Amino acid sequence: MLSSLTLLSAVLKPVAEGDGGFEAPTINEFYPEVVAFGGTPYELNRIMLIRLLVTGLLILVFWLWSNRFRKSTETGQFVPGRFQMFGEMALNFVRKSIAHEQLGEKDGDRFLPLLTTIFFIVLGMNITGIIPGLNIAGTSVIGLPLILALAAYVTFIYAGVKKHGIGFFKNSLFPAGVPAAFYILVTPIEFLSTFILRPVTLALRLMMNMIAGHLLLVLCFSATQYFFFNSEGIFKTFGAGTFTFGFVFTLFEMLVAFLQAYVFTLLTTVYIQLSLADEH
Repeated sequence: MLSSLTLLSAVLKPVAEGDGGFEAPTINEFYPEVVAFGGTPYELNRIMLIRLLVTGLLILVFWLWSNRFRKSTETGQFVPGRFQMFGEMALNFVRKSIAHEQLGEKDGDRFLPLLTTIFFIVLGMNITGIIPGLNIAGTSVIGLPLILALAAYVTFIYAGVKKHGIGFFKNSLFPAGVPAAFYILVTPIEFLSTFILRPVTLALRLMMNMIAGHLLLVLCFSATQYFFFNSEGIFKTFGAGTFTFGFVFTLFEMLVAFLQAYVFTLLTTVYIQLSLADEH
Protein backbone atom coordinates (compact mmCIF):
# COMPACT_ATOMS: atom_id res chain seq x y z
CA MET A 1 0.00 0.00 0.00
CA LEU A 2 2.79 2.44 0.87
CA SER A 3 4.56 1.63 -2.39
CA SER A 4 1.39 2.51 -4.31
CA LEU A 5 1.19 5.78 -2.39
CA THR A 6 4.78 6.61 -3.29
CA LEU A 7 4.23 5.75 -6.95
CA LEU A 8 1.13 7.90 -7.30
CA SER A 9 2.87 10.79 -5.54
CA ALA A 10 5.74 10.53 -8.00
CA VAL A 11 3.32 10.68 -10.94
CA LEU A 12 1.52 13.72 -9.55
CA LYS A 13 4.56 15.65 -8.38
CA PRO A 14 5.61 17.19 -11.71
CA VAL A 15 2.01 18.11 -12.50
CA ALA A 16 1.57 19.68 -9.10
CA GLU A 17 4.81 21.64 -9.39
CA GLY A 18 3.77 22.95 -12.77
CA ASP A 19 0.47 24.38 -11.55
CA GLY A 20 0.82 24.70 -7.81
CA GLY A 21 -2.80 23.73 -7.24
CA PHE A 22 -2.37 20.17 -6.00
CA GLU A 23 -1.58 19.51 -2.34
CA ALA A 24 -0.54 15.99 -1.41
CA PRO A 25 -1.71 14.59 1.96
CA THR A 26 0.65 14.95 4.90
CA ILE A 27 0.93 13.60 8.43
CA ASN A 28 -0.84 16.77 9.57
CA GLU A 29 -4.07 15.01 8.55
CA PHE A 30 -3.84 13.23 11.90
CA TYR A 31 -3.49 16.44 13.92
CA PRO A 32 -6.80 18.20 13.17
CA GLU A 33 -7.73 21.54 14.66
CA VAL A 34 -9.31 21.70 18.09
CA VAL A 35 -13.07 22.20 17.95
CA ALA A 36 -13.91 22.40 21.66
CA PHE A 37 -12.35 22.68 25.13
CA GLY A 38 -8.97 23.76 23.77
CA GLY A 39 -6.13 23.83 26.30
CA THR A 40 -7.92 21.50 28.73
CA PRO A 41 -7.61 17.75 29.39
CA TYR A 42 -10.98 17.38 27.62
CA GLU A 43 -9.79 18.92 24.35
CA LEU A 44 -11.78 17.65 21.37
CA ASN A 45 -10.78 17.49 17.74
CA ARG A 46 -12.29 15.76 14.73
CA ILE A 47 -10.78 12.35 15.54
CA MET A 48 -11.99 12.49 19.14
CA LEU A 49 -15.48 13.41 17.96
CA ILE A 50 -15.42 10.42 15.60
CA ARG A 51 -14.43 8.16 18.49
CA LEU A 52 -17.28 9.48 20.62
CA LEU A 53 -19.71 9.06 17.73
CA VAL A 54 -18.66 5.45 17.08
CA THR A 55 -18.83 4.62 20.79
CA GLY A 56 -22.36 5.99 20.98
CA LEU A 57 -23.42 4.10 17.86
CA LEU A 58 -21.96 0.84 19.17
CA ILE A 59 -23.86 1.24 22.44
CA LEU A 60 -27.05 1.89 20.46
CA VAL A 61 -26.49 -1.09 18.14
CA PHE A 62 -25.84 -3.49 21.03
CA TRP A 63 -28.92 -2.19 22.82
CA LEU A 64 -31.03 -2.78 19.71
CA TRP A 65 -29.52 -6.24 19.32
CA SER A 66 -30.49 -7.20 22.85
CA ASN A 67 -33.92 -5.57 23.05
CA ARG A 68 -37.22 -5.34 21.24
CA PHE A 69 -37.62 -9.03 20.51
CA ARG A 70 -41.06 -9.69 19.10
CA LYS A 71 -43.37 -12.26 20.65
CA SER A 72 -44.52 -15.11 18.43
CA THR A 73 -48.30 -15.44 18.21
CA GLU A 74 -47.98 -19.20 17.65
CA THR A 75 -45.57 -20.22 20.42
CA GLY A 76 -45.82 -17.25 22.73
CA GLN A 77 -42.02 -17.09 22.88
CA PHE A 78 -39.85 -14.11 22.08
CA VAL A 79 -38.05 -14.49 18.78
CA PRO A 80 -35.37 -12.26 17.25
CA GLY A 81 -36.12 -10.06 14.27
CA ARG A 82 -33.86 -9.74 11.25
CA PHE A 83 -31.71 -7.10 12.91
CA GLN A 84 -31.30 -9.20 16.05
CA MET A 85 -30.44 -12.24 13.93
CA PHE A 86 -27.70 -10.26 12.21
CA GLY A 87 -26.41 -9.28 15.64
CA GLU A 88 -26.39 -12.91 16.75
CA MET A 89 -24.40 -13.86 13.65
CA ALA A 90 -21.85 -11.12 14.34
CA LEU A 91 -21.50 -12.06 18.00
CA ASN A 92 -21.29 -15.77 17.20
CA PHE A 93 -18.47 -15.04 14.76
CA VAL A 94 -16.35 -13.68 17.61
CA ARG A 95 -17.53 -16.37 20.01
CA LYS A 96 -17.06 -19.44 17.84
CA SER A 97 -14.45 -18.45 15.23
CA ILE A 98 -12.10 -16.69 17.64
CA ALA A 99 -12.80 -17.32 21.33
CA HIS A 100 -13.88 -20.98 21.24
CA GLU A 101 -11.46 -21.85 18.44
CA GLN A 102 -8.44 -20.73 20.48
CA LEU A 103 -9.51 -21.06 24.10
CA GLY A 104 -12.22 -23.70 24.14
CA GLU A 105 -15.77 -23.12 25.33
CA LYS A 106 -15.07 -22.56 29.03
CA ASP A 107 -12.19 -20.10 28.77
CA GLY A 108 -13.59 -18.67 25.53
CA ASP A 109 -16.83 -17.63 27.24
CA ARG A 110 -14.83 -16.36 30.20
CA PHE A 111 -12.91 -13.83 28.10
CA LEU A 112 -15.65 -13.28 25.51
CA PRO A 113 -16.79 -9.85 26.81
CA LEU A 114 -13.30 -8.41 26.35
CA LEU A 115 -12.76 -10.04 22.95
CA THR A 116 -16.16 -8.90 21.69
CA THR A 117 -15.49 -5.36 22.88
CA ILE A 118 -12.09 -5.25 21.18
CA PHE A 119 -13.40 -6.64 17.90
CA PHE A 120 -16.34 -4.26 17.53
CA ILE A 121 -14.46 -1.20 18.75
CA VAL A 122 -11.63 -1.78 16.29
CA LEU A 123 -14.05 -2.55 13.45
CA GLY A 124 -16.24 0.45 14.19
CA MET A 125 -13.32 2.84 14.52
CA ASN A 126 -11.64 1.48 11.39
CA ILE A 127 -14.68 1.73 9.13
CA THR A 128 -15.02 5.50 9.67
CA GLY A 129 -12.01 5.92 7.40
CA ILE A 130 -14.18 5.30 4.33
CA ILE A 131 -17.42 7.00 5.45
CA PRO A 132 -18.01 10.31 3.64
CA GLY A 133 -17.96 13.24 6.05
CA LEU A 134 -15.79 11.37 8.54
CA ASN A 135 -13.01 10.16 6.26
CA ILE A 136 -10.53 9.17 8.94
CA ALA A 137 -10.26 6.13 11.19
CA GLY A 138 -10.58 6.56 14.92
CA THR A 139 -7.66 4.13 15.26
CA SER A 140 -5.30 6.18 13.08
CA VAL A 141 -3.83 8.00 16.10
CA ILE A 142 -1.86 6.01 18.67
CA GLY A 143 -4.03 6.71 21.74
CA LEU A 144 -6.85 4.25 21.08
CA PRO A 145 -4.70 1.42 19.64
CA LEU A 146 -2.41 1.78 22.66
CA ILE A 147 -5.30 1.55 25.12
CA LEU A 148 -6.63 -1.57 23.40
CA ALA A 149 -3.13 -3.10 23.34
CA LEU A 150 -2.72 -2.36 27.06
CA ALA A 151 -6.07 -4.01 27.76
CA ALA A 152 -4.87 -7.11 25.91
CA TYR A 153 -1.52 -6.92 27.75
CA VAL A 154 -3.08 -6.73 31.21
CA THR A 155 -5.53 -9.51 30.36
CA PHE A 156 -3.01 -12.09 29.20
CA ILE A 157 -0.77 -11.38 32.20
CA TYR A 158 -3.78 -11.64 34.53
CA ALA A 159 -4.81 -14.92 32.89
CA GLY A 160 -1.31 -16.36 33.27
CA VAL A 161 -0.88 -15.29 36.90
CA LYS A 162 -4.35 -16.52 37.87
CA LYS A 163 -3.65 -19.92 36.27
CA HIS A 164 0.00 -20.43 37.25
CA GLY A 165 0.67 -17.90 39.98
CA ILE A 166 4.16 -16.41 40.03
CA GLY A 167 5.30 -19.41 38.02
CA PHE A 168 3.82 -17.71 34.95
CA PHE A 169 6.77 -15.33 34.82
CA LYS A 170 9.23 -18.14 35.45
CA ASN A 171 7.74 -20.24 32.64
CA SER A 172 7.71 -17.24 30.29
CA LEU A 173 11.28 -16.12 30.95
CA PHE A 174 12.88 -19.52 31.51
CA PRO A 175 11.19 -21.93 29.06
CA ALA A 176 11.50 -25.62 29.84
CA GLY A 177 13.94 -27.74 27.88
CA VAL A 178 16.52 -25.00 27.36
CA PRO A 179 20.01 -25.69 28.73
CA ALA A 180 20.77 -23.45 31.70
CA ALA A 181 23.77 -21.88 29.97
CA PHE A 182 21.56 -20.53 27.20
CA TYR A 183 19.21 -18.65 29.52
CA ILE A 184 21.57 -15.67 29.39
CA LEU A 185 20.51 -15.32 25.76
CA VAL A 186 16.99 -16.77 25.82
CA THR A 187 15.62 -14.90 28.85
CA PRO A 188 16.19 -11.34 27.53
CA ILE A 189 14.69 -12.38 24.18
CA GLU A 190 11.65 -13.93 25.86
CA PHE A 191 11.19 -10.86 28.04
CA LEU A 192 11.38 -8.55 25.04
CA SER A 193 9.07 -10.61 22.83
CA THR A 194 6.49 -11.46 25.52
CA PHE A 195 6.27 -8.35 27.67
CA ILE A 196 7.40 -5.54 25.36
CA LEU A 197 6.84 -6.39 21.71
CA ARG A 198 3.38 -7.92 22.05
CA PRO A 199 1.54 -4.72 23.04
CA VAL A 200 3.78 -2.54 20.88
CA THR A 201 3.21 -4.56 17.72
CA LEU A 202 -0.53 -4.81 18.40
CA ALA A 203 -0.84 -1.03 18.62
CA LEU A 204 1.53 -0.14 15.78
CA ARG A 205 0.16 -2.71 13.31
CA LEU A 206 -3.35 -1.34 13.69
CA MET A 207 -2.37 2.33 13.63
CA MET A 208 0.03 2.12 10.66
CA ASN A 209 -2.47 0.23 8.51
CA MET A 210 -5.07 2.93 9.14
CA ILE A 211 -2.59 5.73 8.47
CA ALA A 212 -1.45 4.21 5.19
CA GLY A 213 -5.01 3.59 4.04
CA HIS A 214 -6.13 7.12 4.85
CA LEU A 215 -3.19 8.77 3.09
CA LEU A 216 -3.72 6.62 0.02
CA LEU A 217 -7.41 7.46 -0.24
CA VAL A 218 -6.81 11.16 0.33
CA LEU A 219 -4.14 11.15 -2.35
CA CYS A 220 -6.37 9.40 -4.88
CA PHE A 221 -9.43 11.60 -4.37
CA SER A 222 -7.43 14.83 -4.01
CA ALA A 223 -5.76 13.99 -7.30
CA THR A 224 -9.18 13.29 -8.85
CA GLN A 225 -10.45 16.71 -7.79
CA TYR A 226 -7.27 18.36 -9.03
CA PHE A 227 -7.36 16.71 -12.45
CA PHE A 228 -11.08 17.34 -13.01
CA PHE A 229 -11.25 20.96 -11.83
CA ASN A 230 -7.75 22.45 -11.98
CA SER A 231 -5.93 20.80 -14.85
CA GLU A 232 -6.38 21.39 -18.55
CA GLY A 233 -6.38 19.38 -21.74
CA ILE A 234 -5.48 15.72 -21.65
CA PHE A 235 -4.63 15.89 -17.95
CA LYS A 236 -8.35 16.00 -17.15
CA THR A 237 -8.65 12.38 -18.31
CA PHE A 238 -6.24 11.33 -15.58
CA GLY A 239 -9.01 12.08 -13.09
CA ALA A 240 -10.93 9.03 -14.25
CA GLY A 241 -7.92 6.87 -13.46
CA THR A 242 -7.31 8.31 -9.99
CA PHE A 243 -11.04 8.05 -9.21
CA THR A 244 -11.00 4.38 -10.21
CA PHE A 245 -7.96 3.78 -8.00
CA GLY A 246 -9.74 5.57 -5.16
CA PHE A 247 -12.87 3.46 -5.56
CA VAL A 248 -10.90 0.21 -5.66
CA PHE A 249 -8.84 1.18 -2.61
CA THR A 250 -12.04 2.14 -0.77
CA LEU A 251 -13.29 -1.42 -1.22
CA PHE A 252 -9.88 -2.69 -0.16
CA GLU A 253 -9.99 -0.51 2.96
CA MET A 254 -13.32 -2.10 3.90
CA LEU A 255 -11.56 -5.46 3.87
CA VAL A 256 -8.59 -4.05 5.79
CA ALA A 257 -10.91 -2.59 8.43
CA PHE A 258 -12.41 -6.03 9.07
CA LEU A 259 -9.09 -7.88 8.87
CA GLN A 260 -7.40 -5.57 11.35
CA ALA A 261 -10.26 -6.06 13.81
CA TYR A 262 -10.02 -9.82 13.31
CA VAL A 263 -6.21 -9.93 13.61
CA PHE A 264 -6.13 -7.72 16.72
CA THR A 265 -8.78 -9.84 18.45
CA LEU A 266 -7.23 -13.11 17.31
CA LEU A 267 -3.74 -12.18 18.54
CA THR A 268 -5.19 -11.08 21.87
CA THR A 269 -6.87 -14.49 22.14
CA VAL A 270 -3.67 -16.30 21.18
CA TYR A 271 -1.70 -14.41 23.84
CA ILE A 272 -4.31 -15.38 26.45
CA GLN A 273 -4.15 -19.00 25.28
CA LEU A 274 -0.36 -19.02 25.59
CA SER A 275 -0.64 -17.63 29.12
CA LEU A 276 -3.07 -20.40 30.09
CA ALA A 277 -1.01 -23.19 28.55
CA ASP A 278 0.92 -25.41 30.93
CA GLU A 279 4.12 -24.81 28.97
CA HIS A 280 4.63 -21.68 26.85
